Amino acid sequence: QVQLVESGGGLVQAGGSLTLSCAASGVIFSLDDMGWYRQVPGKQRELVALVTRDGNTNYAEAVKGRFTISRDFVKNTVLLQMNAVKPEDAAVYYCNVNHLRRRNYWGQGTQVSVSS
Repeated sequence: QVQLVESGGGLVQAGGSLTLSCAASGVIFSLDDMGWYRQVPGKQRELVALVTRDGNTNYAEAVKGRFTISRDFVKNTVLLQMNAVKPEDAAVYYCNVNHLRRRNYWGQGTQVSVSS
């Protein structure tokens, strides 16, 4: 059974850093694509960063050079390192797995707030 649990959200000052963590169970990193998405009220959920099962990464233009997605194979977690955070990065961040490229699963989300 696939389960994703996010943590690490909170309040960060603009220009600061924050690391989000997604504890993934029932997931095999070598078979599954993992991603971080975010959503603000009234807008569609959008992709922030993706790491494929082959280890390739893809980032939204808005976060390129500032955010880094990585996988910890020992802890079976997916991290999103957020640097140089901007007010527009404030959102609920969701962890996602495209399990065996057949079905999507989502975590419950973690709130990131940014003070300017």
